[in-house]
Amino acid sequence: MQEAEAVEGSRELRVRWADGSESRFPCVWLRDNCRCPRCLLPSAQARALPLEQLDVDVAARHAALAPGDKLRVTWPDGHASEYEGAWLRARCFSEAARARVQSELFLPERRWWGSELELPRLPFDEVLRDAGSAYAWLRTLRETGVVLLRGAPARPGALLALGRRLGFLRLTFYGPTWLVQDKADANNVAYTSGRLPLHTDYPALQHPPGVQLLHCIEQAAAGGESELVDGLHVARRLRERSPDAFRLLAATAVDYADTGTDYCDFAVHCKQRIIDVDARGEPVRINYNNATRASVLDVAPEHVRPFYAALRAFDELLRHPEHVVTFKLEPGDVLTFDNWRLLHGRRGYEPGRAGGRCLEGAYADWDVVLSRLRLLRDEVRGGRAQGPAPAGQ
Repeated sequence: MQEAEAVEGSRELRVRWADGSESRFPCVWLRDNCRCPRCLLPSAQARALPLEQLDVDVAARHAALAPGDKLRVTWPDGHASEYEGAWLRARCFSEAARARVQSELFLPERRWWGSELELPRLPFDEVLRDAGSAYAWLRTLRETGVVLLRGAPARPGALLALGRRLGFLRLTFYGPTWLVQDKADANNVAYTSGRLPLHTDYPALQHPPGVQLLHCIEQAAAGGESELVDGLHVARRLRERSPDAFRLLAATAVDYADTGTDYCDFAVHCKQRIIDVDARGEPVRINYNNATRASVLDVAPEHVRPFYAALRAFDELLRHPEHVVTFKLEPGDVLTFDNWRLLHGRRGYEPGRAGGRCLEGAYADWDVVLSRLRLLRDEVRGGRAQGPAPAGQ
């Protein structure tokens, strides 16, 4: 910082930097973000100043630069605040600075794909032990929506290790982890040997799991190929080709239900829109599972056929060969993917007499995944190691 002064006729401070640029900081924001121990709990980096003590119209009584590249502000009540120059510059209110901060907070932008995708791959062991590889895993998972980890032990337990690498896994009514295999009196269509149509998991929950982990322990000799589709990419295609269908699926609340007994007995129900959109109308989450779509349809009779027509249009576009990636997991493979973005399915298979196809599954929330991604990003930047790029990209 080269100079700091009050902006005449306003409740702002202007800071001039060594490179000749300027930043303007509203006084109310500066007072709200005082860094002293009375106003901020240092051990938690949490604001301790109650909002009722904040004067929206506050103006600085005095402002001056202090040693150590600090700005010292004295307020009308005599309270003094100090701000480091680097801390202030990172929070500059210019449009470019705000955009830079938001990109750091939200991390990589997504890359869309269709059937041309070659699955990104990383070694399972490296992800567990190396920060650069773990960072590459989670960054690619955010960007592309899927990463295949190779070489895990072909026995249950690998997902618990991945959960510890992330922080923790999400507990659901199917347990901390669960086995996907052909079962008598199956309480889930995934626990059969038949074809599993493209779907997202658990739209019957208020907050569906963000990331799914599937570990192949044993594979069927014939059949059982996995299918993946970038649902957000297809939703954008639907908007281009059938805007009315897109609007209907983004506006209609669909009932989902799941009942049974597993980790405990459960009866869950939730309304979800097939395509969730943000304030700009951009698709941000897919909630589509035909197996658990409830028989209740909460629309007027005259809207039933248009809804089904829109859903069929989306389903047909999802299944088009230009959008589907097909592959077969091998024992030791761990498929990790974005359950809010990707739809996954499985071709039918012949259940083996001795063992047969068996996958272990688990979930993690995006809050946990993105938290670990930010921490790993800081760790690898500090060590100047970016980690290996996943094979297949």
